[in-house]
Amino acid sequence: MAARKGCWRSCFGCKLVGEAIPSGGFAALVPELEVEELDVSLDFWCAVLGFQIAYQRPEKGFAFLQRDGAQVMLCQRNGIWDTALLERPFGRGINFEIRVESVAPLLGVLAANGWPLFRPIEDAWYRIGAEETGNRQFLVQDPDGYLLRFTENLGRRPLPQ
Repeated sequence: MAARKGCWRSCFGCKLVGEAIPSGGFAALVPELEVEELDVSLDFWCAVLGFQIAYQRPEKGFAFLQRDGAQVMLCQRNGIWDTALLERPFGRGINFEIRVESVAPLLGVLAANGWPLFRPIEDAWYRIGAEETGNRQFLVQDPDGYLLRFTENLGRRPLPQ
């Protein structure tokens, strides 16, 4: 997937929804991911994953993205936030869960773009107190190796006896 430099607003499906605070306001926790090539990352996050640019600062290599209440900031690496040597894959030891209405459309777009899954789709159930909550989920790495877990809600059920 080749990116063209400097075409954030219309290329690759990177829809700019405004130059303002994200719709619904800022989430209580918004990760800022350092990326090697912002244009390549925007191509993936927008055209493939369906995020939109809420606002951007191209002169700083920065974009604030949103999708259905999920928010993430992407920043071209500049050394300001480096606490140690940063090597690929970035984000080791963390995965970002992103809740979507349905994982099926994303799986189709990823397959059409030849983008490999890190973990295949599965139904997973997690205990919360006296019941379980279910996710249909898969994991994919972005161009810098950040691990993204997309989940679709399967509802709740009683604990198995």
